Amino acid sequence: MIGPSIHMSMLFVVLLFFVTSNFCRAIENQTNELDKLSRIRAQLEKINKPPIKTINSPDGDIIDCVLFHDQPAFDLPELKDQNTTLELPEWPMGFNNSEDTTIRLESIQLWSTSGEECPQGTIPILRTTEQHLLRESNMTRFGQKIARDGHEYATTTTRKDQYYGARTYVNVWAPITNRDEFSLAQMWLVSGSYQEKDLNTIEVGWQVFPRKYGGNNPRLFAFWTRDAYQSSGCYNLLCPGFVQVNKRIALGAAITPISSYNGKQFEISLMVWKDPKNGNWWLSFGSGILIGYWPSSLFTRLKSHANFMQFGGEITNFAVNGHTTTQMGSGHFAERGFRKAALFRSLGFVNSFNKLSPIPVTNLQTYAGHPNCYDIKVLSDDVYGTHFYYGGPGKNPRCP
Repeated sequence: MIGPSIHMSMLFVVLLFFVTSNFCRAIENQTNELDKLSRIRAQLEKINKPPIKTINSPDGDIIDCVLFHDQPAFDLPELKDQNTTLELPEWPMGFNNSEDTTIRLESIQLWSTSGEECPQGTIPILRTTEQHLLRESNMTRFGQKIARDGHEYATTTTRKDQYYGARTYVNVWAPITNRDEFSLAQMWLVSGSYQEKDLNTIEVGWQVFPRKYGGNNPRLFAFWTRDAYQSSGCYNLLCPGFVQVNKRIALGAAITPISSYNGKQFEISLMVWKDPKNGNWWLSFGSGILIGYWPSSLFTRLKSHANFMQFGGEITNFAVNGHTTTQMGSGHFAERGFRKAALFRSLGFVNSFNKLSPIPVTNLQTYAGHPNCYDIKVLSDDVYGTHFYYGGPGKNPRCP
């Protein structure tokens, strides 16, 4: 028979083990949290550049006005010693800087609605905060795309030529998007192969991506890769690459105003083209506003030209039970048409002679991977040129 003193000793040992284990776990958790916080702060110090001025946006974004040569691109060895005199590109023939738009008002950005702007000699950069990094599933690849299943598209593609640029007008919506999923409208310039891991892309448009940015505002974005999304490239200015020259437009910042169903429509016009003088790929917004460029040295396959171009919508679907409810475009199918469905219009391409021309509708191949969830309808007329409506609601009776 075991005496009371032995019972008490055993109980004391159990309690001591329990308390010690919990204490050790607490210390370990605290150490892990401190380590994570330390890594976050180191990453923020690497990403964010010292600002000359800071502007607070109504949506909570912070815009840092950073000296032109302090931006991330000049961390690249090949750009460190670049001459401070910026060589402007040669605009494509056929591009009219003063051309009117059928949809009257081009969108602007929320951070600049107060009238504040960055000083001369600086560029606006969306500040990365601890919250941005904490929302990421893979902090070490912050700013990159992580290739995984679940991407769905409603796009049109042209492969009839060698391409030196693309131009389009796209109206801006705010599709309802699940937190971990995104919905975007963009154009792609592509060379190389995903299978061969040498895929080069330049991608520009607008996107709603709550996990990346916080909130559900559509945001102007740009992206690049040269190795099929493996390790190179990033969104916006989150890594050395894109050279920003404009002091009024911030990549990654919210767009305003946006289109409303059966109401006013607001659009952005975007053009990417290869400057024939030095091979850099330039991005312009609206009627002749230069945002910046991707140096030719970033690329392997796009160092020469694009083999094909795509335009359209993309979403991510990570739903486990049935299809996601994340919307594409306006959240309505293409058949709804103008002011109801999302629209790309005036599709154009730049050829090897640096001439901008319309893309013939006969050159386009359409693709909708899940047409009962999201679809696309290509048209052509004298007003919108080659254009298409696209999008959809995601989960619905036809798309369970």
